[in-house]
Amino acid sequence: MFLKSCSISFVGLLLVAFSAWAGTPALEGVVKDPTGHPIKGADVRIEGRKGSNFSRIVKTDATGHYTSAGLAVGIYKVTLVVNGAVKASILNAQTQSSKPTQLNFELTSKTSPVKKHMVYVPADTGTHIGNGQWVEVDDNGNVVNSTGVNAIDKSSGNDVRVLQSNSTTGRFRSPSGP
Repeated sequence: MFLKSCSISFVGLLLVAFSAWAGTPALEGVVKDPTGHPIKGADVRIEGRKGSNFSRIVKTDATGHYTSAGLAVGIYKVTLVVNGAVKASILNAQTQSSKPTQLNFELTSKTSPVKKHMVYVPADTGTHIGNGQWVEVDDNGNVVNSTGVNAIDKSSGNDVRVLQSNSTTGRFRSPSGP
């Protein structure tokens, strides 16, 4: 009987040791700002998926590191909140029983690309000297870079139609020709 209880105790001890060695499911990672520096005090919200009402919030430490241990194996929604604003979400973070799941957040700055609009301005009418040039305009059509441009008039399509309909349709005659 003593031998049987010792063997059961030994098996139980092995199971406990194996589960401790295997680790418990956890989520961990580092949160960094756009310059690569760690963010201290950011909230990492962990919510259960598929009908689970599990919810936990952990904060990042001075090195930007966070850990949430003791989770069940499953799929979680992980949301990063910095200064009250949601910065990122991962909808299907899956934990493993053998090792912690690593979820790092590296924020990037959102800078809108500079839009550059170029408009071709032909050479002055009535001259064959020189070529036209390209002029930079903003989103509203106003000239931004007017180097070498004396005057630019903006017209609508209707203005161009009126101008064309009022022009003479006769043939140009040179003074020396018929």
